[in-house]
Amino acid sequence: MISIISMVLIQQACVQKTEKKTEQIQNFEFKDKLSDYGFFKGRLKELNAREDLIYYDLASSLFTDYAVKDRFIYLPQGNPIEFTDKGPLHFPDSSIIIKNFAYINTKGEKIMIETRLLAKDPKDHQWKVMNYLWNDEQTEAYRHIRGSKVPITLLDDKGEEKKTTYLVPNTNDCKRCHINESAIIPIGPKARNLNFIRQGHSQSQLVEWSEKGAITGLPALNTIAALPIWTDVQKYTLEERARAYLDINCAHCHVRGGDAYNTGLFLDYEENDLTRLGVGKMPVSAGNGAGGLDFDIIPGDPDNSILFYRMNSTEAGTAMPELARTLIHTEGVETIRQWIKELKSSNTNN
Repeated sequence: MISIISMVLIQQACVQKTEKKTEQIQNFEFKDKLSDYGFFKGRLKELNAREDLIYYDLASSLFTDYAVKDRFIYLPQGNPIEFTDKGPLHFPDSSIIIKNFAYINTKGEKIMIETRLLAKDPKDHQWKVMNYLWNDEQTEAYRHIRGSKVPITLLDDKGEEKKTTYLVPNTNDCKRCHINESAIIPIGPKARNLNFIRQGHSQSQLVEWSEKGAITGLPALNTIAALPIWTDVQKYTLEERARAYLDINCAHCHVRGGDAYNTGLFLDYEENDLTRLGVGKMPVSAGNGAGGLDFDIIPGDPDNSILFYRMNSTEAGTAMPELARTLIHTEGVETIRQWIKELKSSNTNN
């Protein structure tokens, strides 16, 4: 039997452990260097994640000047994600989403540019953002609030050389894209964006998470929506691919509660109203960015559709998305052009 003294000692140890955990929570703050977190082992630029980090990918991802992205999630021990099919998954306090951006240079080398952290602060249960800019030596990434311009020469998805000045966003830029209903939220980690089989794997990414104990409440897989992979021309229709592309590239702002809510243009994948999708819709606040055009989308006529015009531009005040890119995404814009071209005018009456 456990003696009274032993019971008291156990209770004291538990209290001390709780107090220590509380102290750690109250002292949450972003660190000065990426290496200070201890997320990666060995050479930092190789991103060899420690065992408790979760690597993840998205069915369709945001275009950022052909950047290569490596995504990870840190979860506090014993605190899994809670499944929800409405908006982003519900992450526990102290979770950190780690998103690394790199480009492929003309030698085929992967060059790190920036790392963005989205952390759920346990003090107020709100998400906070911080950027880390990699040094020229590729040995460290340093906390960087004000944004930066990085001249780069990269290879695009076709292996063609492109020169640009990559724009590292400041923290306020990050907030603009991630804000919804006045609160910062994750963009990518929604159930429908994660519900697919990654290359080289045999089951849905969400099932893999469930088996690891990283997510709870996962329903039957066939009841979970799945965002189409916009590059997969064999499995998905042109409309499905175009809508998926708009969802991941535009809908974080063009959605109810988003930064572009006042435009009345809603581009999330679940939107079914063609007028709100822009078909036959006059812009509310495009100004000179509309290029003198009258409607967001004219079925069958991409060249006179504002949506296509703005996605096919790099001019400040015209280009959409207005953040996160300096280059035209040739492949993505062509998908949107073909989709608008094949839209029928009669669809506006559906």
